[in-house]
Amino acid sequence: MDFSFSPEQELLLDNARRYAAERYDFAQRKKVLASADGYSRTTWRDFAELGLLALNVPEADGGLGAGPVETLLVSNVVGESLMLEPFHSSAVVATRAITRLGSAEQRAAYLPALAAGERIAVLACDAAYGRGSTPPPRGRAAGGGWRLSGRVDVVYHAPAADLLLVAAATGTEADRADGVFAVPAGTKGVSLRPCITVDGQIAADVELDDVALDGGARLGGDACDALAEIVDYGLFALCAETVGALDRCLAATVEYTRTRNQFGGPIARFQALQHRMVDMLMRIEQARSLVFLASTRCTEGDASLREATLSATKVLVADAARFVGQQAVQLHGGMGVSDEVPVSHYFRRLLAAEIRFGSADAHLARYDRHLVGG
Repeated sequence: MDFSFSPEQELLLDNARRYAAERYDFAQRKKVLASADGYSRTTWRDFAELGLLALNVPEADGGLGAGPVETLLVSNVVGESLMLEPFHSSAVVATRAITRLGSAEQRAAYLPALAAGERIAVLACDAAYGRGSTPPPRGRAAGGGWRLSGRVDVVYHAPAADLLLVAAATGTEADRADGVFAVPAGTKGVSLRPCITVDGQIAADVELDDVALDGGARLGGDACDALAEIVDYGLFALCAETVGALDRCLAATVEYTRTRNQFGGPIARFQALQHRMVDMLMRIEQARSLVFLASTRCTEGDASLREATLSATKVLVADAARFVGQQAVQLHGGMGVSDEVPVSHYFRRLLAAEIRFGSADAHLARYDRHLVGG
């Protein structure tokens, strides 16, 4: 397959990388990491001006209507620079959810504001791939509206969100999320327990205590199949982001071995270490190939084909994340776990990527179900 990019896609990638190099280097990231918000509002406005927040907004709704390949390219840059802003949570997953499920009125109310960086939305969904230790929130019809109760654990960027898209069970199956509800931040009965993830991103446990919503808060009807596709789209973008982090982690390791002297010369001259770095490169290239394939199937109408491809991709990306992260730390020696060097931050990002959107074991099980025909 010829997976070369178009001139427009190359320009998008160049612009995103140029912005990251000029405005989001390691020193700037450390400032953002230490800030009260946990992300940069200035960077978020810059994302909007660059059109990055409009990539997944259809042209009919005032966006660029770009698609998976453009999302892949920007996600690569987000991973390369270890950005802390909610690009994945809001501009990819939540935007996709509103696009897939929202009515014309809901799309008009939310999508232009998301594309302009005026609003941040996140999808609160804890039931994907068997990850959730608790059942999804429960939604029940009440007086022409809805009442939501329950909890969703570790929702990335929830503290920054103006809008929570809560996946809830509304039918007889308590463990099956089949409805998505738009819940504005600050709604009575909604409480957050903020936390910082292992890779330094903001998150929160979202608790819903008999939250009252009007009848127009539900996005679409039965959202079970659409929700599965939305989460798979988010999984694809996360894998693309992880490949970007893998590339930079390897580059930092190669550079370190060229400058670290031992026994009268740089340690990069030792064949055993060269073999390790070649193994790291091979894992990354395998992961990249699957991510390219996933970009062609993450919106596939055949759910079996889509799910098998996305699960295979996550397994290889998780394997690469573990292997490359561990090797990078070992090749850096004691410096590999120091906050002062970028590789320790890449290691944490890769560690988090292993378990987000389902573990490798969970995806192996899902792949196996499709392999044996159900």
